[in-house]
Amino acid sequence: MSRHKPYAPAAEENRDPILSVLRERFAAPGRVLEVGAGTGQHAAYFAGALPHLDWLPSDVAENLPGVEAWRADAALPNLRAPVALDVVADPWPEGPFDYVYSANTVHIMHWPAVEVFFAGVGRVLAPGGIFALYGPFAHDGTHTASSNARFDAMLRQQDPGMGVRDRADLDALAGQHSLGRAEVVEMPVNNQVLIWHKA
Repeated sequence: MSRHKPYAPAAEENRDPILSVLRERFAAPGRVLEVGAGTGQHAAYFAGALPHLDWLPSDVAENLPGVEAWRADAALPNLRAPVALDVVADPWPEGPFDYVYSANTVHIMHWPAVEVFFAGVGRVLAPGGIFALYGPFAHDGTHTASSNARFDAMLRQQDPGMGVRDRADLDALAGQHSLGRAEVVEMPVNNQVLIWHKA
């Protein structure tokens, strides 16, 4: 019996553009940790499309039933049961992971949580591993589109700790944890995928 599966239209819309990025960068067989799996739609879709990857979704505990519902329906041998991960409060899953993937997370986390998140990624990622982060980002203090500026204002009004993050700040943080930025991949609707490699 299928349990209730949460559904986010945005996850459906952005999954194919993101998949094309992951297919190329997460090309070798390996373990993936997804941080902030949300509804679980991406985990089910990407694990199905990329059978060479062993996919472990994680999110805060209250989101796990939805992720598990998508996993149960997908019934894929390479999609693991989701694990609870509040990046600040919970112990991280046992690494090393060859890849870390996260979508639309750092603009919702407060900055101290973003710092802990990058430290965690640096810790669990294997040497030579790849970290792919999808979302809207500013560039040297400037929003890349007026829609992102409006989104940023809306987030900060909702909670002053949230907001669209600047690539320079994320790169500085990544550098503290042996992560060097390899590329910025332009995506639809003014989003990007930032790719870092672990030294």
